[in-house]
Amino acid sequence: MTYIRPLIAVGEEFPDGHVIAPHQHRRCQLIFSASGALALATPQHSWVMPPQRGMWIPAGIMHDVRMIGAVTLYSLYLEPDMVTDMPGQCQIVSVSRLMRSLIDEVLDLPSEYDPSSRAGALMALIQHEMRRLPALPLSLPFPMHQRLAECCQQFLLKPMVHETIEEWSDLLGMSRRAFTRLFRNETGLTFMAWRQQACLINALPRLLAGEPVTVVAVDLGYNNPAAFTAMFKRVLGAPPRIYLHQKG
Repeated sequence: MTYIRPLIAVGEEFPDGHVIAPHQHRRCQLIFSASGALALATPQHSWVMPPQRGMWIPAGIMHDVRMIGAVTLYSLYLEPDMVTDMPGQCQIVSVSRLMRSLIDEVLDLPSEYDPSSRAGALMALIQHEMRRLPALPLSLPFPMHQRLAECCQQFLLKPMVHETIEEWSDLLGMSRRAFTRLFRNETGLTFMAWRQQACLINALPRLLAGEPVTVVAVDLGYNNPAAFTAMFKRVLGAPPRIYLHQKG
């Protein structure tokens, strides 16, 4: 009788623009994009995962996925009781060279590999290494408050870095103080931090698609490309051109 192990690896290819409709997995999933990027959304959050990065998706999380460019996607599926100490929410992670090498090694293993063999040792090492992958600030939380959520969704259609608390609080008929308290309670972020993340989430797919930094920066309302590049480097640790092409 074939027994599928509690940790298995799968590789898939997807064309640019391919959409995976909302779904959920019984197992937890760690995905890694060898090439191409993807946008993933749940009812409460959205993320953009650049090439050569990974994403942790806990079991039972409803999500949809859109491919940005041709995507080579590797997935590790784990039984939930193996990873009770892992985060209970999705997050983008940096993937180490060791982890990338381990994933390459286990992709062709049969699902019924012998746990006491070299294959089992590789899978055990993956379980240790995945707990060391640092999270990256590429998440955008959404409020549950209906009118505020509508404002956030509208902002994402055309984000502008200089929109103010006063503009949003006036739109909602609230005082500045009440608005800032509501916004932090609903998203866990200040308005300015959320606004910056929204601009970054909007910019990444465009940059990955090859749009010039200058065009993206101007569209987002930055006074010059240098200001946008400084923000990008401050948040992600490298300017756009280097970040999008570095291998980890």
